[in-house]
Amino acid sequence: MPYSHHSHSGQFCKHASGILEDVVLEAIKQGFEVYGLTEHVPRYRPEDLYPEEAGLSPDALMQQFTDFLNEAHRLKSTYASQITLLVGLETEFITEIDLEKLGALLSEHSNRVEYIVGSIHHVNTIPIDFDYASFERALHSVTDAVAEINSQGSCHIDKFLSTYFDAQYRLLERFHPEIIGHLDLCRLYKPQLRFSEFPNAWNKLKRNVKFAIDYGALFEVNAAAFRKGWQTSYPGEDVTVLILLLGGRLALSDDSHGPHRVGEHYHDMGDYLRRLGVKELWYLSRSSDAKAFERGLSATRVAGDWWEHEFWKPCASSVRA
Repeated sequence: MPYSHHSHSGQFCKHASGILEDVVLEAIKQGFEVYGLTEHVPRYRPEDLYPEEAGLSPDALMQQFTDFLNEAHRLKSTYASQITLLVGLETEFITEIDLEKLGALLSEHSNRVEYIVGSIHHVNTIPIDFDYASFERALHSVTDAVAEINSQGSCHIDKFLSTYFDAQYRLLERFHPEIIGHLDLCRLYKPQLRFSEFPNAWNKLKRNVKFAIDYGALFEVNAAAFRKGWQTSYPGEDVTVLILLLGGRLALSDDSHGPHRVGEHYHDMGDYLRRLGVKELWYLSRSSDAKAFERGLSATRVAGDWWEHEFWKPCASSVRA
């Protein structure tokens, strides 16, 4: 302990900061044993680039991702005696193009991409985590007219959530990501929303969770939600309880966006998991003792009582009965 399966750096992600090597050095300094390097895959249409990427092109993003893989594997080798670095990627699914290109990218780099963080950041091609205005546009994009919103109340929210979970399901079906990234990002700006109040969305969420469990995925518990103003990690309590009830396995991520974010809010996350009574945590490893995913890594259970590790002492004592 500790472990993280999801990170970014300003060197390869324009909304992050710092260089990748400094992220790794900070993880070593904090005592991380396993740390995943997972920059975003490229986006392939100019209209899908973000404002901070002005002046770049889809071709430039593709080269940037190749450069990331080169640097990540250099760091993996350089610091192998101090930390286990895993090299992966975080997905995008904006249009069908993204799925086709991801398949091609995975084929091209099959010996260099060790795992996938399967994430959805868009609904109807509109980003849902960039800012509130974009989220609202995405929310209302699922209706035919404003009148429908007014006449059917929360119906448009159910449609929005269902569209998100349908896109997620397609990603899971096609690529079997080892890590399910921030499963409930669709309620980023509405953290008090409860999926069980929206029957169609709730059923689709349960379908997705069951499917991921069946092929062995680990569900990311993502500390970044705290810095977004949540009182919990992603996923929120209702979804985490659902995952556990269905027999799912949890893995930790800081979703850092620079060296200063490495390990941020991990103690808050530890408190959250202890409050929910989480007894087991898992991480990805190169162990040959367990059944491997298709890209070669395995899921390994954290030995013993995870909260008894020295890393958690400052927060564990505050929640121990």
